Amino acid sequence: MVRAWILPLSLLALGSLMAALLAFEEAPVAAAALLSAFVLLAALHSPLAFPRPVGAAEAERRSAVDGRPVVYWRAGCKYCLRLRFRLGRDARRVHWVDIWRDPAGAAVVRMANGGDETVPTVVVAGRAYVNPGPAWVRGQLGSSG
Repeated sequence: MVRAWILPLSLLALGSLMAALLAFEEAPVAAAALLSAFVLLAALHSPLAFPRPVGAAEAERRSAVDGRPVVYWRAGCKYCLRLRFRLGRDARRVHWVDIWRDPAGAAVVRMANGGDETVPTVVVAGRAYVNPGPAWVRGQLGSSG
């Protein structure tokens, strides 16, 4: 859990430091703009950018019932972030498993990827797909209702 917050907190600290230096040089507008940019970056790379994750066992159970894909992801992954935002509102229809919060989810990803924790890994009907395109994932949602 702590690991997921290292990058966002580091971005906040760096942005705060740089904004303070700019404010010290009497450039408050530039300092505010820079701090805003770093806050946005930190939010995008935090777990807050994703729908609430569930455990791997619960996601697999739900997927068996409704046929929707299970997406294994981790905070700070640019490919996971790309998938999340390209899915838009449809992202809520997917079962999200944060592999940094759920060791069972990390084990599923390692098993599907020859020991690597490559994300996003999407599981549909028991078959794993590594870093599929957002349009493909959206198509899997369409077939599951």
